[in-house]
Amino acid sequence: MLEALARYAFLQNAVLAVLLGSVACGTIGSLLFVNRMSGLSGGIAHAVFGGLGFALFAGIDPLAGAVGASILASLLLGFLFRGARSRSEAAIAAVWSIGMSMGLVFAAMAPGYRGDLMGYLFGSVLAVPAADLVLTVVVDAAALLFVTVFYRRILAISFDPEYAAARGMSAGALYTAFLVLTGLSVVVLMRSVGLVMVIALLTIPPATARLLTYRLPVMIPAACALSAAAGLGGLAASWSLDLPAGACIVLTSAAGFGLVSFASRVASAVRTRGRRTQTSPTAGARPA
Repeated sequence: MLEALARYAFLQNAVLAVLLGSVACGTIGSLLFVNRMSGLSGGIAHAVFGGLGFALFAGIDPLAGAVGASILASLLLGFLFRGARSRSEAAIAAVWSIGMSMGLVFAAMAPGYRGDLMGYLFGSVLAVPAADLVLTVVVDAAALLFVTVFYRRILAISFDPEYAAARGMSAGALYTAFLVLTGLSVVVLMRSVGLVMVIALLTIPPATARLLTYRLPVMIPAACALSAAAGLGGLAASWSLDLPAGACIVLTSAAGFGLVSFASRVASAVRTRGRRTQTSPTAGARPA
């Protein structure tokens, strides 16, 4: 693959897309994970599919339809997320199913070729244009700026909401802005791995990083690094075995989670056994 990487521009774009996308996945995904909002990414992603279907039906730029749908879904879910948790979960399920259904209905009503819409579902990292890389850089910069500017508020609202409320920190506006940023991340990532698999990439690397650290400042870069490693590994496997790139990237990420989870359990068992040995009444006793 290294020889091909030096020869083919499309493969170079694919590697850049993976590396740039890992910043958004690691940053946004970590904030979703610590706030127990990972399911919202699925609702937004399927709402984006509805926007793509409408764009195909109306004959407008698919990117415009995707951005519009992601912002509307983010605002709606941000409003509903302020209420009871049961209502939020019902809202996610409703947006998920309605968005997917609307996309399919609009696609069926649209005249002409519909293959492009199906391509957004599963993506094609080997066909990412340079313009999409620029959009990914913009979203990455927005995500990092958001975390930098609102870090203390994010930390307080995520881990100590009672303290944040006592200090007068508004969670609603911050959540809404964050969800809009999540929607934009979904839009820029859909071309590379597809809407179906972007949900996994916003979830699995942060979940893996959470097994390694409890500290958010460490968790975010760790999730970015894990996402990049899974992306490059999946891309290499896809190129070598002639398999779908998006699926290979997600499966590589899942394999990484499995390995880290297993290693974490083994390390925890070893530590527990060590503590039991040290506290045992016979530990350190001399033979008669």
